[in-house]
Amino acid sequence: MKALTWHGKHDIRCESVPDPVIQDGRDTIIKVTACAICGSDLHIYHGTIPEMKSGDIIGHEAMGEVVEVGKDNSKLRVGDRVVVPFTISCGECFFCQRGFYSGCERSNPDREKASKLWGNSPAGLFGYSHLLGGYSGGQAEYLRVPFADVGPVKVPDGLTDDQALFLSDIFPTGYMAAEFCDIQRGDTIAIWGCGPVGQMAIRSAFLLGAERVIAIDTVPERLALAAAAGAETLDFMEVDIYDRIMELTQGRGADACIDAVGTEAEAAASWDSRWDRIKVAAYLATDRPHVLRQAIHCCRNFGTVSVVGVYGGFLDKIPFGSAINRGITFKMAQTPVQRYLPTLMRLIEEGRFDPSFVITHRASLEDGPELYNTFREKKDGCIKVVLKP
Repeated sequence: MKALTWHGKHDIRCESVPDPVIQDGRDTIIKVTACAICGSDLHIYHGTIPEMKSGDIIGHEAMGEVVEVGKDNSKLRVGDRVVVPFTISCGECFFCQRGFYSGCERSNPDREKASKLWGNSPAGLFGYSHLLGGYSGGQAEYLRVPFADVGPVKVPDGLTDDQALFLSDIFPTGYMAAEFCDIQRGDTIAIWGCGPVGQMAIRSAFLLGAERVIAIDTVPERLALAAAAGAETLDFMEVDIYDRIMELTQGRGADACIDAVGTEAEAAASWDSRWDRIKVAAYLATDRPHVLRQAIHCCRNFGTVSVVGVYGGFLDKIPFGSAINRGITFKMAQTPVQRYLPTLMRLIEEGRFDPSFVITHRASLEDGPELYNTFREKKDGCIKVVLKP
C-alpha cells in the first residue's frame, strides 16, 4: 500500500509499505477514505518529537471502511463506515472505565519509555512515535486499528467524510478545550492559536454559552475565519496582547484562556518569546511556552487556563507565582476522544455544527509531502489539509 512515512526532519515521503494485518482478535483493518494533516503532526515534521524511527507511518486523523475484522470483535462488520479516535484505548482498565480513555493503562507497549519522561504513561496514539506505542498512522491506504471494539464509531449514512473525519481529533479537542473553561453566561474566553483546533474551540465556546471570544493569531486567513465565527481578533504582531485583553475586559482579564498553540509558539514581539527560541535552538530547553505564560497573565483571578496545545518536556519560567496567588485553575489533557463522540456526533447530525468549514486543501496521498510544507509555511491560505488515499 501507499503511505506517508517519516525519514527525518522535514523529510516526509509517500512510498510503498507492507499492508497491515490482523494481530489480535479485537483488531480491525480499515480502508482509509479520508485522513488529515494535524497541527501536532508538524511537531513530527520539525523533528521535535522523540523516538521517531525512519520509515514510521504517520498521521492520527483517519476514517474509512472496515475491510477485515478480528475474531473477537463483535462490534464491527465488513463494510461498516467508521471514524477512528486518535487515542488507542482498551475500554477495560481503571482509566477507560472512568471515561479517561487517553490515560489507558494497556494500549502503550512503550509505557516504560513514556514513564521515564512523564512519570507515567498515557494511552498509545496512532502515528506518533515509539514513545507512544510505535503504532502505524492513518495517512495511508489501510490502517490497523487495535481495540477496535472500543475506538471506532460508525458514521451515519447521512454524513459526508468531510463532516465526520474531524471527530477523530480536532473537533473533540477544540470542544474539550472550551468545556474545560466551565463557561457561564456572559463569559469572555481568550483563545491563543486560530489553527484547526483553535477554530473548533472558538465555535465550541460560543456553542457552550460564551458571550465574547477573543481570538489571537497573526495569520490573516486564520484571523478572518475566526472573525467569521463572531470572534474579536487580535494580531499578536501588531498589539500587546496583555494590554489589549485588559482593556477589553476593564482590567479584570478573560474569564478563561485557551492555549491551542503548544510547544512551538511563533516568535512574538516579546523578549521571552525570542529567548524561548534561542534556548530551544541551543538545546537548553525542550519547549517554547510563551503562549502559556501569556495565558496565565491574561486570565482573571480565579479563572481557568485550558491547555490543549501539545507540550513535550520541561517548561521554563512559567509564572506559577501568578497562578497560585490569583487562584488560577489549570485543566489539560490529550483528548479522551471516545468520551465526547456521542455528543459531538449528535451535534453534527442535528446540523448544529459542521466541522468541514475548516478545510482549505484537498489532495491525494502523493501530494502529502508537499502539503506538509505548505501547511507548515501557512502558504496558499492553508488551514486544514484533507488527503484522499
